Amino acid sequence: MMMRWSFLTLIAFFTFNQVAAAQSETATLDLALPTDNDAIFHGGGPDFYQYIERDYHGEKSTPWEGGQYGFVRDPVETKSGVVYTRFHEGIDIRCLHRDERGEPLDEVRAIADGKVVYTNLIPSYSNYGEYIVIEHRWGGSPYFSLYGHLSKIDIHMGDAVRRGQHIAVMGYTGVGINRERAHLHLELNLMLNHNFREWYDSFLHKNDPNHHGIYNGINLAGLNIARLYLKLRENPSLTIPQFLSDEEIFYKVALPKSHHFELPELYPWMVSGTAEARSWTVSFTRSGFPLRIEPSERKVKRPEIVYVKPSSLNASYLTDGVATGPTNRAHLTEHGQQLMQLLIFPE
Repeated sequence: MMMRWSFLTLIAFFTFNQVAAAQSETATLDLALPTDNDAIFHGGGPDFYQYIERDYHGEKSTPWEGGQYGFVRDPVETKSGVVYTRFHEGIDIRCLHRDERGEPLDEVRAIADGKVVYTNLIPSYSNYGEYIVIEHRWGGSPYFSLYGHLSKIDIHMGDAVRRGQHIAVMGYTGVGINRERAHLHLELNLMLNHNFREWYDSFLHKNDPNHHGIYNGINLAGLNIARLYLKLRENPSLTIPQFLSDEEIFYKVALPKSHHFELPELYPWMVSGTAEARSWTVSFTRSGFPLRIEPSERKVKRPEIVYVKPSSLNASYLTDGVATGPTNRAHLTEHGQQLMQLLIFPE
């Protein structure tokens, strides 16, 4: 009896430690840079980011700031000053190595352990050109790194990859990029809904076929990976929920209860409170990245905007076109209604 008890105790001990170790490992980011360009860690903005070509009021420029994450493109004049209206969901990393003809040679590597879930081999199918999506599991939740504008892809769907493993070669495939502006477009995303194909066919298929299944850029919401790299240098144990806790909330939307609302299941760290309520209130960044999910007593039959950050600007500037009108009386646009329906599709 004593031998059996000792054996079971040992099994329980090792099982507990294996589970704890697995949980710790999946929560640990330990991100590698995807190319040899490490100027981000040395304050070298112009050396790290690829410039964009801008023509603003007839004045042409090549600001490197346009290669950063965030609202860094398409400036417009407003009564409150210049506002940048186009969101850049990733970062554009400059090329370091070229051959005698000027062709990019930079090796592209996986930023972390994961599984290759998608490769686009037909450049004309996407603004990203040839691109790769790798799924990572941290803290029990799925995240997706995306590598765009590649000239050559050297892995296959279904492959397991390790942090720092060669996966591709930098290129300039995609819309509006020439050899001189060859770069790697890098994103780190969460997924909105595995029912994306059906939603796309219902709302958008007539205008543009979906070649990428659930790995279409519309279904992937990107966080600020450049800032994440820098924060991880300060705190290597930082988790994604901790990192996102500093993000500013720009608007909130009430969603009807739906069995197909996947965000609480995929990213339970977003949820506060219990599910015993009439609807959910989801808080978003300006770009539409979901940050928080809270139960609400508000009864809604369709998505409704319930808050926009106070401003003299039209709500469209603060919600990336999801809502419009004065911020204290904003309403969802048709585009906004469609995007919010994606979160709970099909109701």
